[in-house]
Amino acid sequence: MLSIRKIGVIGRTYRHLNRYRQILTVFFKYGFGDLVDLLKIDQYIEIGLQMISRHRRERLERMTRAERVRLAMEELGPTYVKLGQVLSTRPDLIPVDFIHELAKLQDEVPPFPFEDVHRIITRELGDAPDAIFKHFDETPQASASIGQVHRAVLKDGDQVAVKVQRPGIRKTIEVDLEIMLHLATLMEHHIEEIAFYRPIRIVEEFAKTLERELDYTIESSHMERMAGHLLSDMTVYVPKVYRELTTPKVLTAEFIDGIKISETKQLEDAGLDRHEITRRGALILLRQVFEIGFFHGDPHPGNIFVLPENVICLLDFGMVGSVDRQTREDFVELVDAVVHRHEARTAQVLLKLTTWDEKPDMRSFEKDVADFMGRHLYRPLEEINFGRLLQHLLELASQNRLIIPPDIFLMMKTLAAVEGVARMLDPTFDIFATAAPFVKQVKIARFHPERLTDDFLRLSTELLEFLQQFPTELLDITRQMRQQKFALPVELKGLTAMLETHDQSSNRVSFAIIIAGLIIGSSIIVVANIPPLFYGISLIGIIVFITGAVMGLWLLVAIIKKGRL
Repeated sequence: MLSIRKIGVIGRTYRHLNRYRQILTVFFKYGFGDLVDLLKIDQYIEIGLQMISRHRRERLERMTRAERVRLAMEELGPTYVKLGQVLSTRPDLIPVDFIHELAKLQDEVPPFPFEDVHRIITRELGDAPDAIFKHFDETPQASASIGQVHRAVLKDGDQVAVKVQRPGIRKTIEVDLEIMLHLATLMEHHIEEIAFYRPIRIVEEFAKTLERELDYTIESSHMERMAGHLLSDMTVYVPKVYRELTTPKVLTAEFIDGIKISETKQLEDAGLDRHEITRRGALILLRQVFEIGFFHGDPHPGNIFVLPENVICLLDFGMVGSVDRQTREDFVELVDAVVHRHEARTAQVLLKLTTWDEKPDMRSFEKDVADFMGRHLYRPLEEINFGRLLQHLLELASQNRLIIPPDIFLMMKTLAAVEGVARMLDPTFDIFATAAPFVKQVKIARFHPERLTDDFLRLSTELLEFLQQFPTELLDITRQMRQQKFALPVELKGLTAMLETHDQSSNRVSFAIIIAGLIIGSSIIVVANIPPLFYGISLIGIIVFITGAVMGLWLLVAIIKKGRL
């Protein structure tokens, strides 16, 4: 697993210091020095901050903040590029202009030398490439931030694709994630507007995503699981995994010689049917979401190939999603409520699918839902872009401070991607009509006799357990009350502040009474001419009066500083 530690003072954590300096240099370079100051990073970095140049290039003055964020992430390397790519799909977390800009980030880096490939394969598989493979192409087919893919031939003649993890990438990502976690913590403490989005939680979820991508055995398990689900469907194919040649850092799978689904001219030249490909691809992915509950989480054109006879081949299972039956049913209910323009029902189901720190006012929330429907649902259903509709729905949730769980968000993202790829091949594609049979199936399944029987048995079991435990729990509460150990925690918001104010007021009144007593007492002493005398005036009376005057002046200054007389 990724070893991510919380960072205290960066200057004392030497594995981070140089990288932190690089990050801050890039921040200043692209005009984010104000953010560095706002986060009070100088309190955590003991040395080196004063050595970082705060100068930014003049050409950056003409760029938008979103453009500068994208350039900064590109310069900071693979971890930040991947974070930017994740954020580019989250309209509930960042503004639209940032989404469009971060979507331009490309996960393309120069390949690493074959000497490293040879060393990693030898260490991971226990033998050199030439001993395991009949042929191994030293030039990679593709190269990305985490790994690169080489084509090879096994001793038995099978064509395979071998994905090899980039050397040192795990350590690099661990350091970057620890620094990200530290920055996220500072944001939650110092920037109230950002704190709501829980940046710590975002970094932790991002770390889980990278953890899965860094272990190729997880991806191979995903491939085998999906192949099992789709075994009886002849319209789709998942490459075979060679488990004996797969480790956390090396993945060996069947090589696919197909046509990218985005290469429309090549598809036509090969005599393949674009409309049938569109229909099959959409049905396969919709079935994964609504029927299986386990789906490909990144179905962009580069991960979908077409084989002879219009067979769809899915590649790259580094990101997959999983949703339970209840979540699928709730999501179907949400879509049904939206397309039928039921404001109250939409609001209620959206609350079921999200989490929140404070439940929104329902009347205000339903009004926002009605405004959303008025803006985006005024056209016939077949003309509505489902992907954009989901994006606006996420924005609506964000405006009302509702948090979309990662699995539900990934499901929405996948459905939007399905529509995008399908409309690229067939502009008339209607996702609502294509998904209708699956939606109907989910609705009907809720009332299937077997399902109703299961639900009845489950509820009966839970009720029986409750009735069995209730007397014991009640007896325990009664016993605690008799022993005076029963306590109800009550929180009165604002009580602490009120008590502090009351204490301050009481202290001031007491202080003022003491001052008044000193001044009155000094007057009596002076009038009584109590010795010793100084120029005929009681010295004790003078000292007591000066003490009272100083204390009175101190009280007055304290009140003025507080801003209230």
